[in-house]
Amino acid sequence: MKKQNTNSKTFTMVGLAILTAIIIVLQVVTTYFPTKPFAITLALIPIVIGAALYGAGAGAYLGAVFSVVVIIMCAVGADAGGAMVFYANPFLCILLCLLKGAAAGFVAGLVYNAVKRKNEIVGAVLAALCAPVVNTGIFVLGLLALPPFREVLSTWAGDTDILFFAIIGLTGINFLVELGVNMILCPVIVKVVHAIKKA
Repeated sequence: MKKQNTNSKTFTMVGLAILTAIIIVLQVVTTYFPTKPFAITLALIPIVIGAALYGAGAGAYLGAVFSVVVIIMCAVGADAGGAMVFYANPFLCILLCLLKGAAAGFVAGLVYNAVKRKNEIVGAVLAALCAPVVNTGIFVLGLLALPPFREVLSTWAGDTDILFFAIIGLTGINFLVELGVNMILCPVIVKVVHAIKKA
């Protein structure tokens, strides 16, 4: 029994290490894609896979890893839009990034585990749907609610309504692409989870 627990812990640690590396690489690479003002997030896929395999806590950890990479990219100016938010208030930017990433992974894990007993495919679809909704939702709410970021939004929006700009102009296209990619890759998520659980 003890050996089985040790093997299970080792298996989980190795799986999380691999997913951590994938998230770091994906986020760094996609930061340099020419999408404006924010880079498209493809790192949500391994976050959802990790949350499905290892639970909501693992999802939160992987989301936090993603957030740390985002923060670094913002701090060094690799993500131009993110850098403006970072320099408006570094402390609040770090908190907002950590919250949105960790919450996206945590909620994906909760949703998957709640639904998988009835239907694993539906669980994967809902988890993959929740991750970008939570990630983008918290980000937009943070930009709208926190005064230092409202000033940045106001500058970006110009004569446009700030709420309309935040939801449609700022994150709309990126969010739809992230959501679409997650939905398209749902069958892949299910197959990966099945393959790893059978191994």
